[in-house]
Amino acid sequence: MERKMRRFKQQLPAEECMEILRRTTSGVLALCGQDMMPYAVPLSHAVDGHRLIFHCAKEGHKLDLIRQNGNASFCVIDQDEVHPESFTTYFRSVIVFGQIRIIKDEAASLEAARIIGRRCNPDEKALDEELAKGFSRVVMLEMTIDRITGKQAIEMVKR
Repeated sequence: MERKMRRFKQQLPAEECMEILRRTTSGVLALCGQDMMPYAVPLSHAVDGHRLIFHCAKEGHKLDLIRQNGNASFCVIDQDEVHPESFTTYFRSVIVFGQIRIIKDEAASLEAARIIGRRCNPDEKALDEELAKGFSRVVMLEMTIDRITGKQAIEMVKR
């Protein structure tokens, strides 16, 4: 169920939300946990079209939860500037809702690893060397963006 933002004047346009996702390098992935306990974990990400790319170890709690339920959200904070005189923060953040899955096709997984690897180092030779050393130890994940929402402090809207 999609909810309307209560403070709609603070809502960011979808394209600005996508730009924030492209600009930021990490956020928090939230998954549906076992026994209805939420599970949130910080992760590096890359944007590829209308999907987010992540990498992780080949086993662990995160993968167990993804296999059980692919519903997920991912949140990035673009700005969080404390203004003590007004007891507030000037913030800008984005939340993505969608489906996350393990990329099982090896060629697609390798391409996803290249996409996220280029975020760290655009040198293709260095990336090839890193993938030769470590690709066999990672699993690549993709999250389709079903819905995206962003919000900023009302003080930033007024500027």
